[in-house]
Amino acid sequence: MTTTIDRATKAPTDAGAKTTRRQNAERGFKASKELTDNLQKVLVDLIELHLQGKQAHWNVVGKNFRDLHLQLDEIIDAAREFSDVIAERLRALHAVPDGRSDTVAATTTLPEYPNGEIDTAVTVDLITVRLEAVVGTMREVHDEVDEADPTSADLLHAVIEKLEQYAWMVSAENRAPAKRS
Repeated sequence: MTTTIDRATKAPTDAGAKTTRRQNAERGFKASKELTDNLQKVLVDLIELHLQGKQAHWNVVGKNFRDLHLQLDEIIDAAREFSDVIAERLRALHAVPDGRSDTVAATTTLPEYPNGEIDTAVTVDLITVRLEAVVGTMREVHDEVDEADPTSADLLHAVIEKLEQYAWMVSAENRAPAKRS
């Protein structure tokens, strides 16, 4: 059977065509739809965290500007790296990640980031909420991911650990010491 290629998408147009050994040399574990959907949820939130982090980075003003500006860079770099890890895990499981801007905007669980200059204290709260939202998504899908593929769950563990650390460190900027008894 001959497969033609759609010029716009570069994808095969004959869905019923046989796959050759060269086209699918990998024979490993294949993600179920549920596993793919769960990892996709994590992916879009990580991409959105990266984008909102850049928005915050560019527009933060006020006390401790430089420290927060630099800390946002760390979070942005981590979110970008983590999104790549999750997307590449999807590909390793023969699934197709979707990081297109319209998909991210339509499916992220993160609230919209405000436009304009934002005071450092407000930025701290906004970024903390977003870090916790991404962790919330990962914790929400974790058990199903773990049941389907413990290796993918291990990736989530590493990301959760780092994002929770960032949430603690960022939120500490606005905290006062606990009262001693």
